[in-house]
Amino acid sequence: MEIKKVKDLPLQENPHGVDLRRLYNHDNAQAMHMTLQPGQSLRAHITPVDVFFYILEGTPDVQVGDETVTAEKDSVIESTKNIVHCLSNKSNSIARILVVKAPKQTTKAILL
Repeated sequence: MEIKKVKDLPLQENPHGVDLRRLYNHDNAQAMHMTLQPGQSLRAHITPVDVFFYILEGTPDVQVGDETVTAEKDSVIESTKNIVHCLSNKSNSIARILVVKAPKQTTKAILL
């Protein structure tokens, strides 16, 4: 059994400049823990694999394609491969999101 504590995992370099920590990294999937500070946003991008976002804390705005919603804690939002998506935190509190990609992403996302 392997147990990891998010706070003890190293920050992962990313083009968005957000707090991103790798939880799981295998051929079948990747899982990351993302923290968005108030006012922080990702750049819109397209990934070559399916992604889902599980909102752990906060109320981030999640854009998938042409639709944007303010997600609540314990919500799951799906984004199929090759579609534009983006997350932003317009609130005054942090937002924590579990990001799962399946299968493992092996090529870079396209930043818009």
